[in-house]
Amino acid sequence: MLQHCKAKHDFDLLEIVKDLGLDFYGMIKLVNFIRSQVGDGIAKPEINSKEVFSDDKFLQPILEDDALLFCLDEITIDESSRDEPPILNGESITHDQSTKIQTLEAELSTLKSQFADYRLAVEKTLDDRWNAPTTHPSSSTSIPENPRPSKDPDAFYFESYAYNTIHQTMLQDSVRTDAYRDFIYTNKHLFAGKTVLDLGCGTGILSLFCFRAGAARVLAVDNSDIIDRARAIVHANGVGGVVSCLRGRIEEVVLPVQKVDVIVSEWMGYCLLYEAMLDSVLWARDRYLKDGGLMVPSQCTLRVAPVADPEWVGANVTFWRDVYGFEMGEMMEGVHEDVVVRRVEPEVVVGRSQAFKLLELRTIRKEDLTFMENFEVELDRDIDALDGWAIWFDTFFLTSPYEAIDGEARAEKWGSRVDGSNAFTTGPDGRETHWQSGFMAIDHVRSPGQPLQKGQKINGSVEYRRRKDNERELEIEMAWEAVGSSEKGSQCFIMR
Repeated sequence: MLQHCKAKHDFDLLEIVKDLGLDFYGMIKLVNFIRSQVGDGIAKPEINSKEVFSDDKFLQPILEDDALLFCLDEITIDESSRDEPPILNGESITHDQSTKIQTLEAELSTLKSQFADYRLAVEKTLDDRWNAPTTHPSSSTSIPENPRPSKDPDAFYFESYAYNTIHQTMLQDSVRTDAYRDFIYTNKHLFAGKTVLDLGCGTGILSLFCFRAGAARVLAVDNSDIIDRARAIVHANGVGGVVSCLRGRIEEVVLPVQKVDVIVSEWMGYCLLYEAMLDSVLWARDRYLKDGGLMVPSQCTLRVAPVADPEWVGANVTFWRDVYGFEMGEMMEGVHEDVVVRRVEPEVVVGRSQAFKLLELRTIRKEDLTFMENFEVELDRDIDALDGWAIWFDTFFLTSPYEAIDGEARAEKWGSRVDGSNAFTTGPDGRETHWQSGFMAIDHVRSPGQPLQKGQKINGSVEYRRRKDNERELEIEMAWEAVGSSEKGSQCFIMR
């Protein structure tokens, strides 16, 4: 890009930065000023002094996800050192030495590739042996996409994160990943020179973001086999001097520091608390976070809303009562017992959602994660029947550990769409995430649906509790009663 601007437009970005003595924020303003000028049809903006783009409005990106803004500091470092001769042991090296080094690096890259192929071949062979029948060995058995069942629920949980598919899903969830990236890059002053704990690091993407934000040290911890991939990724990106990968449960691993300045973690599960990873985050907070340290993210809000979705009911419930003239009601088993993870479209939400639980990560305790909370919602249209309830969560990234936004005031602050560098929603009004929403279908055999009218209020309660036989699974009990109607019910749903 820099070379193209020089050759085709006689525009030297770095020379202007140098001549005007711009700092990092000055460079951001310059880029956005140029973007806005070109957008107004001015092909080559006049830049005689930094006063022409001194207005703070130029801190606001002109282009959404402007890649240039995210790598300005790297470009200036790379370009400033491009013309300097390479140094070895404090002395400039000759052209011949440089050529030899490049040859050795190419050979090393080839060996690394060969070793990676060899390792994959060994892993496939072991998997073939594991999966093959004892009497009829098969050479065509492929590597399984899902982990093998385990009697230990915790072991199965960690094994499930050793496979590529789940990490690809999370990384390609741009709402999720962009929110972390944008918060970290927009608030580099919170990370620069700090010690950061990345808990449940997975591929290490959050650690890499923190490194780029200037963190002095990042400790990436995961108890899954993915930590081996993360370690390789760290070294492939040349950040091993800052990012250290540690294998183990945070409750058991020994960190090489007494305290950390920041804990960053993507711990949220379906309906927020499925998988119970927050337990480990809170343990790490109490053990390692400095007084006044920052939790990233900082707060989450659970929300509930009434749903009328006869099309979903027809496709997933009543469909089984007559399949080509045959009764297949047996296939409905569990449809009214399990929480269904699905995209709930805004048009089937028939009342404004209600926040029923605020999780303030700085102060909440493990025992607070089992709770029962009341709610009240008001229908915004007439419906033939209430078909179920949707639960989702909003996540907030606050720049101060002592900042707090309570209840519905948060909705006023962020608007109906909680979506931006400091917050995101998994609900119907936002862009779809891999979490989607938790949908709980009402069993109309037990609770026959009644027509309800716009403005009618429904009072209810939501209870979250862990399953006795597997604490990483979740039970959600819903109870509700429509004011002025016989519509009421109570059901327990399982997230497993």
